[in-house]
Amino acid sequence: MKRNVLFIFALLWTGMTFGQHTLTYISYAKDVVDGDTTHTCITEQKGCLKIEQPDNKVVHPIPGYAESITYVNYLQDSVFTLLQHPDESYYSASELNNNDVVFSEEGEEKLLGYPCKKYKTSINSNTIEVWMTERPGFDATPMPSLGNLKGVMVRCMRNGIYITDLKKIAKDRKKPTPLIPSNKGKRLSPREMSQLRKDKLVMRIPIFHDEKIHFSDYEAITGEIPFDTTLHFSHGTVILKRVHLPQLPEHYQLFAEIHQRSNGDAYDRSASVFVIPTEAKKSFLQGLMEGTQALPVFVGSDGQEYQGIKAENDYLPPVELVRFFTSFGAGHFNDRVKIDGLTWTDENYYKQEVSELRNLLQGDVLIGAFIGNYDKGGHILSLDLLAYPGDYEWDEQPCRQHSLPLFNTCNVLEMSGQNYGRLFATDTLEVTFELPEDAVNPRLRYLSTGHGGWGNGDEFNPKENVLSIDGEKRFTHTPWRCDCATFRDQNPVSGNFWNGVSSSDYSRSGWCPGTATNPIWFDLSGLKPGKHTLRVAIPQGKDEGGSFSHWMVSGVLLYETNTQTEK
Repeated sequence: MKRNVLFIFALLWTGMTFGQHTLTYISYAKDVVDGDTTHTCITEQKGCLKIEQPDNKVVHPIPGYAESITYVNYLQDSVFTLLQHPDESYYSASELNNNDVVFSEEGEEKLLGYPCKKYKTSINSNTIEVWMTERPGFDATPMPSLGNLKGVMVRCMRNGIYITDLKKIAKDRKKPTPLIPSNKGKRLSPREMSQLRKDKLVMRIPIFHDEKIHFSDYEAITGEIPFDTTLHFSHGTVILKRVHLPQLPEHYQLFAEIHQRSNGDAYDRSASVFVIPTEAKKSFLQGLMEGTQALPVFVGSDGQEYQGIKAENDYLPPVELVRFFTSFGAGHFNDRVKIDGLTWTDENYYKQEVSELRNLLQGDVLIGAFIGNYDKGGHILSLDLLAYPGDYEWDEQPCRQHSLPLFNTCNVLEMSGQNYGRLFATDTLEVTFELPEDAVNPRLRYLSTGHGGWGNGDEFNPKENVLSIDGEKRFTHTPWRCDCATFRDQNPVSGNFWNGVSSSDYSRSGWCPGTATNPIWFDLSGLKPGKHTLRVAIPQGKDEGGSFSHWMVSGVLLYETNTQTEK
């Protein structure tokens, strides 16, 4: 009797190749045994596999989501990957045998109740270990990219950490249907398929396209600002557009992507992409439309006026998304100078994450760009906002992130008479703000660059920024970049000196020609709810003749709320 049971048991295993089977794998999403797990389902039928990815169980998919199913045909040594969008399908095909992955047999072990052969290889400096069992009598793996190893994969580990474990094998006694569909859609190469899948998931929102920012005369703008129309202000050195942006789930990462090239201006210019908050009674928009006299004024101890630089009871300053600096003539002047070993770039490219400002990038938004210059050709600029998902599920919850603009001394209206940030020679920059009761994780997003382009100017001399809150010194920061020589190929008409150094090579106070400046984040977690006073002090250098130093600093209070409240 015992012998008959063993015989029937053997038939069950060896006969499985003539039916249809379901294999369930546990995939460790965080690469740790006790981390989040997902399930991969494999259907095996007469030498063919249908592998359904863990992300196929999406209830409310994000835009661009596509179901992805992989089919393996062991009999024809082929792998098909299908992307099924609601209105179109694509597929790629490749060989199952991966000649780039060579495994060595490491011995035999019993694992999860199965007798297994262990294999080992190295891929991109990662050690991959695989356990395969031939006991079921067919071949199956949730990772066909590793090639064709005989049997069913029981476990896969990378660098000693679990990736995938076999959970169970079940036999389906129903009449099988063909696994691989005959109509698979448009064929692409595996690389094209991978790129297409990513591209469709990324939201690209065009803001400006090849807009000229230059010194010229434009008629004054009056009345309402229309949607999706680029307007020029401040003698053409500022462009502005009103756009409507979607409210995205918080798992999206937001980036600003900027392309800029010279259209006649040869110099390294201060530039900024910014948002104009409109919640307060007054906004920076009034300064653009009516002139700097419409902005609130801070009068320094030296008697100079500084327009629209900090938050008041009825006014909020513009918020910088990205502060960047043009190079010496990239694009327009590429044919002017030839240097052996250097190929000038055709344009400057800046890309910076701005996810922390997401609450300012939804709904009706005023987005502008500024490049200070006095040239009729000026510069050409394009700006896109990119949103990268962190999950396949769409979440309709309101944004929990908040931002409060505090100060901004970047003189966007330079060509309309807005003063440079010279106040630090005689004053500190002081602003009062209120931290709400339900605020969590408060922090300050701080941007600072020094300017004054001569030997003793603050552009070329490091200066400590001191930030105090309620009279207590809390943070210090010395903006400095000593890697400017890295960007020599972006500066075709930078001055070249007798000793072989270019003017664009010089270290500077927080910036380099052709780069964007990274914001600094200061932790305010110990700050209690209520009103507080923030002061910024910088030992600004003295004027020399007609030359002067100044500082472009901007600060935004960031925090989240525990409760899901509407904007």
